[in-house]
Amino acid sequence: MRGVIRSTVAHVDLAALQANFKAIQEFLKAGPADPKGLRRSVPRVIAVVKANAYGHGSERVALALEAAGADLLACADIEEAIVLRRAGVRAPILVFGALSVSDLDGLFEFSLTPTISTPSAVRAVQGAAGRHKKAIGYHLKIDTGMNRLGFRHDNLRRTLPELLASNTLRLEAIYTHFATADEPDTPYFDQQRQNFETALTVIDELRGGEKRPSIHAANSAATLRLPESHFDAVRCGGAIYGLSPFNSDPTDDVLEPVLSWQSFLAQVKQLQPGQSTGYGRRFVAEEPTWIGIVPVGYADGFQRTLTGTEVRVGGEPRPVVGTVSMDSFAVQLDRELPVGTPVVLLGHGMLAETHARVAGTINYDLLSGIESGPLRARRTVIDA
Repeated sequence: MRGVIRSTVAHVDLAALQANFKAIQEFLKAGPADPKGLRRSVPRVIAVVKANAYGHGSERVALALEAAGADLLACADIEEAIVLRRAGVRAPILVFGALSVSDLDGLFEFSLTPTISTPSAVRAVQGAAGRHKKAIGYHLKIDTGMNRLGFRHDNLRRTLPELLASNTLRLEAIYTHFATADEPDTPYFDQQRQNFETALTVIDELRGGEKRPSIHAANSAATLRLPESHFDAVRCGGAIYGLSPFNSDPTDDVLEPVLSWQSFLAQVKQLQPGQSTGYGRRFVAEEPTWIGIVPVGYADGFQRTLTGTEVRVGGEPRPVVGTVSMDSFAVQLDRELPVGTPVVLLGHGMLAETHARVAGTINYDLLSGIESGPLRARRTVIDA
């Protein structure tokens, strides 16, 4: 074919991102009050930008959220946080994950806020604080039943005194994480909530009645569904990117998907009866059938499990057939179309939630996987 072939492009709409952030703020202002009366003010929104901002590009996303008013960002590890600092992010950055002894100096060199969730982390961060001759603020994570990182809620009188007595580690916030906030009417949420409230009371006693620091517990699902979990701040990741934490149509939550993804037909051919496309011959033509080859595959984040989903080819929904390869997949066409015809993978009615249901996973999984492929700078457009 002569002329210009369309490229594969992921488009990140920063205006939609900022609109989602502000919509969540407005929701919290106008939403129902905490039925237990424990919310002290309208909660802040902690903007979560881990995993390359869920596959959207962490540097530009973080700067856009900072410009929209986010006064605390959160990522998974120190390395992710350093990337944001080097991009020019000035807002406080909370590090959620486990702390590697080898990079603790980054907490002090880049003014980061660690999560302390284990006794060993207490000693490691305290040692780093001594080397740098600086005190450091931290968030304390309590494990209320998720059974990942965090001090066990039922063992705090034994594990916390050393941390709370430190002169160099300054408690700024306490938080937990819910395992079932995205499931309606689950008793486990109530159990975790009660465990957390009990833990807070114990911590108050251990601190001798000092003023309670900031409290946060709600992820995106809890923010949208469970006002009793809001406390002083909520942690929103998926919701900010227009992804439903319930894997439903995000418009149900007045959110706008931020990322769109478009490619093109690189080749079009007709299969005769008995001919197949792709590894394993998972699609065999029963009659003369037109197929188009799209130059995107699982190495780009279009997962191998997406056979059977639909993409939009030339404005029309068409099924993905055969096995998704590393660098390409096939779509079944109803007629011959020209090479270069646009193919929309996400956006314009193509939802990550729909793809996720076909793949047997969640939208967050699909979007965060795109980071190694089309979000390379040469193939990405990000609105300024």
